Amino acid sequence: MVSMAMRLICDRKPYIIEVGNGARISARTVLIATGVQYRKLPMENLSRFEGAGVYYGATFVEAQLCGKEEEVIVVGGGNSAGQAAVFLAQTTKRVHMLIRSSGLAASMSRYLIRRIEESPKIVVRPHTEIVGLEGDNHLESVRWQNNQTGQTEEHRVRHIFVMTGADPNTRWLDGCIALDDKGFIKTGPDLSPENLSASHWPSARQPLLLETSLPGVFAVGDVRDGSIKRVASAVGEGSIAISFVHQVIQE
Repeated sequence: MVSMAMRLICDRKPYIIEVGNGARISARTVLIATGVQYRKLPMENLSRFEGAGVYYGATFVEAQLCGKEEEVIVVGGGNSAGQAAVFLAQTTKRVHMLIRSSGLAASMSRYLIRRIEESPKIVVRPHTEIVGLEGDNHLESVRWQNNQTGQTEEHRVRHIFVMTGADPNTRWLDGCIALDDKGFIKTGPDLSPENLSASHWPSARQPLLLETSLPGVFAVGDVRDGSIKRVASAVGEGSIAISFVHQVIQE
C-alpha cells in the first residue's frame, strides 16, 4: 500500500519521514517529487470534463485537439495564460481570454500584452468567470458571467485551458527546506547564501544541481522552483537526481 508523506523531520540524521499510516521511515537521502495542485474551476461537474475539454496545459498535444474553425477559452491573466492564448491563436478561429480582474497589466509582461492586443483572434474579457459547463462525454458548451454586471452568456466552446497557476505540495515539509515566495522548493544554484545559512548548511561543498537547502534532500518535477512543468522534464530530473543520490551516499 502506498502511504502519503505527512511530515519531514529534519533536525537530525538520518532524516525521518512520517507517513499517513503513522509509520516513520528513516533515510540518509530523500527525493521529493510531490508535484502541485492545479487551481481548478469551482464547478461541481468539472471532473467529468478534465481531459475531455478542460486542460491545465497548452502544448502541441492539446492544440491538436482543437479544430481550425473552433473557438477556445483560456482562463487566467498571467504570463502562462498569455502564452497559451498567443499559441492557440495560431491554430484556432478565436481565443476568449476570461479574466476575473479588470485587465492584464498587473500580472503579465508588456511583450505578451502587446502580442495579445495585436492579435485579431484574441478577445480579452475582463471581469468574466465561467459559471457552467455542459456536455456528455466531452465538453460541448460553456456559460460565463460578467462579475460586475451579472450578465450571463452561453457559447458553444469545446475546449477550456485553465491557466490560473498551481500550488506546490510542500506544506508537509514543515519549514525544513528553503522555498520561494510561492512555496516552490529552491534547489542548487537558486539557493542564496542566506538560505544556506538559515538551514545551517554543514558541508564544505555547494548544493548539487537538484539538491535543496538540506544536504542529501533533492527535489524534482513541478514542486521545484524553476521547473518546466512538463512530464518529460520531471522524468529527466528524476534520473539526474538519482545519480546525485548515489554521489551523496558515497560521501
